Amino acid sequence: MSGGTDAAADLTARTRYYYERVDAGDVAAVLDWFAEDAVYHRPGYPPMLGREALRRFYGGERVIESGAHHLDELVVQDRRVAVRGRFVGRLRDGSAVEVGFADFLAYDADGRVRERRSFFDVPAV
Repeated sequence: MSGGTDAAADLTARTRYYYERVDAGDVAAVLDWFAEDAVYHRPGYPPMLGREALRRFYGGERVIESGAHHLDELVVQDRRVAVRGRFVGRLRDGSAVEVGFADFLAYDADGRVRERRSFFDVPAV
């Protein structure tokens, strides 16, 4: 991941790919985006450590049924990415949701996310 601009463009593309795949419900691609020993910190859940915990979350524990992420800002520095946006969709209980979010990602040398931290502007998802 050397080459400054090329590395930033690569991480930007990888990050956008994640949101496209999660919105499409492509659990296999989402899991592949994470490193084997990744940890995901999300309000309302204990830290999810490793792909099996992530599989349980994305495969059914996640309260979101469907929707789309709209990215307003994406900043890359070294192997870290900060994302700000909003999610518009439907929860598993049938209710509509629109919520602002921020994600902070740390990529490993292989281009997979080893740590993700999510924050929401309201306690919703």
